[in-house]
Amino acid sequence: MIGDRCYVAQVRPGSDAEAKGVKPGDEIVVIERLLPSRELLPKLDYQLNALSPQSAVRFGLRDPNGRGRVIIVAAKIVELDQVRNLATQSGGVDHQNMIRDLEYKRYLARIRTASLGDELLCAKIPSLSYLEQEVNGLVDRARKHQALIIDLRGNPGGAIETLRYLLGGIFEKDVKIGDRKGRKELKPEIAKSRGGKSFGGKLVVLVDSQSSSAAEVFARVVQLEKRGVVIGDRSAGSVMEAKFFTYKMGAQIVVFYGASITQSDIIMADGKSLEHNGVTPDELNLPTAADLAAGRDPVLADAAARLGAKLTPEDAGKMFPFEWPKE
Repeated sequence: MIGDRCYVAQVRPGSDAEAKGVKPGDEIVVIERLLPSRELLPKLDYQLNALSPQSAVRFGLRDPNGRGRVIIVAAKIVELDQVRNLATQSGGVDHQNMIRDLEYKRYLARIRTASLGDELLCAKIPSLSYLEQEVNGLVDRARKHQALIIDLRGNPGGAIETLRYLLGGIFEKDVKIGDRKGRKELKPEIAKSRGGKSFGGKLVVLVDSQSSSAAEVFARVVQLEKRGVVIGDRSAGSVMEAKFFTYKMGAQIVVFYGASITQSDIIMADGKSLEHNGVTPDELNLPTAADLAAGRDPVLADAAARLGAKLTPEDAGKMFPFEWPKE
């Protein structure tokens, strides 16, 4: 979602969507018989990609020139192993494959950075699930520059510990994240500063409709503490804190499963919750259909200009190329 409209941002090469002529910048006006909206799209995504995957989905599209069409896009079906044998003495092939899969997912979720001289460091942060030393490494790189852009667009959040590390790296004093509100009395969330090892330069944070959970809490703390400027689109408004409980059944053949249970909301320093509200940026900046079609990133370019660096929307769009996960 960009603003209140739904667009195609990426098309996987070699997919049926590409063969049917779907391109970035196409607006999605209908999914099956439903009109996509900010409230509905996450539910549709969950239904179509988790609860009830479909072999084909009907879309109503409108290209940047206003021409409409209806297409049916087929999914690619990949059959996975029904059973993985991890019980052998050495772990076997399945064990090694599982490790490689986890390492690859970790690679895709890595922090990526790009420097524009000594003036500016741009950091693309796709999640908030990092070890303390990984966050400290980013902060140490940022301290060699005068300004920092933290790009949290598309970031679904992650661990509260990572949120604390990142906030502690940009504040020179301890900062209160918010008060946790649950069924029982909970302690406030506090981010402990790195003190003299924190980044003290200028800061811009980028968010969009897919920035959620800890990512939007980070942006809101930056706003409330007047630490920097938030640019982009209104965030997801999905910040409830949950705990994941793991279970298993079986003996020799074991089925692992789990449940994510909401435990608390977080009340920010202004006394309000972000749940269902999201973060409203200090500067609303939305890419157009033409920007998506051309691969431009006017939001990142605008943030760089605000910090005194020269970056065209075309070059900004090439700074962090989209990486497709393996099928």
